[in-house]
Amino acid sequence: MNTRESVHAAEVHFHDQWALSTDLEHLPVREAFEAPTALENRFILREMGPLAGKRVLDIGAGLGESSVYFALQGADVTTTDISPGMVAAAVKLGKIHGVTLRGLVLSGENLDLPAAEFDFVYVANTIHHVTDKRALFAQIHQALKPGGRFFSWDPLAYNPVIEVYRRMATQVRTDDEAPLRLRDVKLAREFFPDTRHREFWIASLVLFLKYYLVDRVHPNEDRYWKRIFRETEMSLRWWLPLRALDEVLARIPGVSLLAWNIVMWGSKPL
Repeated sequence: MNTRESVHAAEVHFHDQWALSTDLEHLPVREAFEAPTALENRFILREMGPLAGKRVLDIGAGLGESSVYFALQGADVTTTDISPGMVAAAVKLGKIHGVTLRGLVLSGENLDLPAAEFDFVYVANTIHHVTDKRALFAQIHQALKPGGRFFSWDPLAYNPVIEVYRRMATQVRTDDEAPLRLRDVKLAREFFPDTRHREFWIASLVLFLKYYLVDRVHPNEDRYWKRIFRETEMSLRWWLPLRALDEVLARIPGVSLLAWNIVMWGSKPL
């Protein structure tokens, strides 16, 4: 098998197993967009505006929290993932919440969808799994209507604390992941010239240290990036000033690169 095929096979196996081991009844759907820690998705929602009647393509949707949330806002959602188990889980999650999703097993590099069909393409925590990012952006560009917009968020490669975390969390992630770098923003601009980006989680990453040092939760015991959605304003009173500090730090060149995640967004030219 070539590199892409071997990576795809590993990703399918890992995510199929994850889907089988997940209790969908208690999956945090609204929290993934409304919790005080849902920094990336809260920002993206503000940029998207009203979703009622919009056609949304969710690439690499995983268990489907985002797809279901968009459908609950009135969007017509197509949910895709390379993992058949994940697509089945997303469709089932939709039924649990009373919405219908169109689920398709597809890789991001080869979506095989009609051109110019979607108002929004949403790609969460997925680009860093993709071997051919150029092919992915080409597929996003093709799927969008003229004037349509893409939104993505993924981990960045530059924070040493997150790098230590990744080396510890060996059982809850795949080996082929490659966190994003500035060159990936440049690549996005080849297809979407107005691409902008914003970084999240700098000082607020202290929450990860709390999980490990105070709560004694090993990264392999609980996915920290999922655990954060169980937090509330009350449980995070001590943390909220750090979130506010990040609003300043994320605007400082260089310092912003120490963030955990990067959000990118841009529009298809008319």
